[in-house]
Amino acid sequence: MNRKPNAFQKLLHRILMLQPVSAFLAISLYRIDKLILKYSKGKHTIAELAGLPMTQITTTGAKTGERRTMPLVSLLDGEKIALIGSNFGQKNNPGWYYNLKACPECTVQINGKPAQYVARQAEGEEREKYWSMAVSYYKGYEVYKIRAAHRQIPVMVLEPAK
Repeated sequence: MNRKPNAFQKLLHRILMLQPVSAFLAISLYRIDKLILKYSKGKHTIAELAGLPMTQITTTGAKTGERRTMPLVSLLDGEKIALIGSNFGQKNNPGWYYNLKACPECTVQINGKPAQYVARQAEGEEREKYWSMAVSYYKGYEVYKIRAAHRQIPVMVLEPAK
């Protein structure tokens, strides 16, 4: 279940939105989270301090075909999971986005329990619904949207595989 951030977490968000901080996080956060996930047996991430809902997504590399697992902010909507491809407002979309476009089948771990999902890109009203949901949890997405004005930040929706 998604919970809104508390006052401390909102303050932390203001720091995370700063360009030097988000530039650092773009290259290091997933590595830090992977270590914490390893030592907590898949139960915790550093991003949880910021009150952001996290899951582990395992994709197949678009170029390499190798399986890659990334902890990502994930918006839970019933059985669906929305992922925001902001990449901290960087120039390019995140690698996991290209992986899901090339091979939409993925594994999602929520609280250490794996399940199979299929990804698709959200468009139109559905995209706006999830974008609004994301911004309600983390205002930094609006800052990232400005930084990444040359591209539309993609929103991917994962649905359970049938």
